[in-house]
Amino acid sequence: MSEQQSIFSALADPHRRTIINLLKEGEKSVSELSDHFDFSGATLSHHLNVLKSAELVRVRKDKQKRIYTLNMSVVEEMLLLVKQLFY
Repeated sequence: MSEQQSIFSALADPHRRTIINLLKEGEKSVSELSDHFDFSGATLSHHLNVLKSAELVRVRKDKQKRIYTLNMSVVEEMLLLVKQLFY
């Protein structure tokens, strides 16, 4: 799967789009993200791994926590690609 395909595939899921919207506000730990969903931690982990594999998010460890942030360079590349498709 190409990089662009993995990004569009990752964004196709509404839960992952919600995660992206939450991260627009700033970095969040897994527990902060989980407060917004009714599914298991394993399901949230799966969604975060898909976003990470598509390079839409970055993760860092802070002691025992994993902190997620948007990877704005990839977001900007995708915005440029979409703009080029339509203009």
